[in-house]
Amino acid sequence: MSTHIRYLPTTLARAGLLLLLIIVSLNQFSSAADTVTTTAQQIIDEMENLYRGNSSEASITMLIKTPNYQRKLTMQSLTLGEERAFFRILAPKKDRGVATLKRDQEMWNYFPKINKVMKVPPSMMMGSWMGSDFTNDDLVKETSLVDSYAMSLAENETEYIITLTPMESTVTVWGKIDYIVSKSPLLPKAQIFYDDDHVKMREMKFLEPKEYDGKLMPSILEMRPLNKDGHTTRVIYESMTFDAETITEDTFSLRNLKSRF
Repeated sequence: MSTHIRYLPTTLARAGLLLLLIIVSLNQFSSAADTVTTTAQQIIDEMENLYRGNSSEASITMLIKTPNYQRKLTMQSLTLGEERAFFRILAPKKDRGVATLKRDQEMWNYFPKINKVMKVPPSMMMGSWMGSDFTNDDLVKETSLVDSYAMSLAENETEYIITLTPMESTVTVWGKIDYIVSKSPLLPKAQIFYDDDHVKMREMKFLEPKEYDGKLMPSILEMRPLNKDGHTTRVIYESMTFDAETITEDTFSLRNLKSRF
């Protein structure tokens, strides 16, 4: 009996020590995973905020190229925080005045030739905007990457590679997205979009960094669908300013959407 009495505490002590080590290891693993997620979220947040600031105003040229035709659009872009976006086409003349407004989770298009505002349903968010290779969702960033995707982070000497996998509640056509970010300077380089079978479907490259209003960012976004030979769309930022006092909530009203100029 005395032998068992001496042995039992020793066994319990060892078991307790093992349990403690397991708990510590799990906590360390959880902490490391949380750190990776936080770092990935911080990088994505910084990349997504590059073109916004508290508010922004930009002059943009969009070049649409297909095997059958080419189009050039010039437009004005206005944003306020993450929830307000406004785009108005300035040229060519036949498209002048066509405008897009995003407020919170809602989006509208205005067509001046028929003087009509049309609300964009959620089912059309992945549809093409003005015949380009960019979708409505790309334009107004309705789908928040941080809120709608789980993230994993890998890296090499020069780049971060963040893999975004949609959460069950996320409405999207993408099975995953690889977001590639250069380390120095910390700027986006590419986004690669995959279908549910993880086949590459399109690629967006961020090109030719320039400084706008004191902020360094890519001046060109080039979208190329990999299942459409000869199709590309380039968004070129001609000029950009941030935090203009003239951009207010009234800028993003339905009344302003329909205003002629």
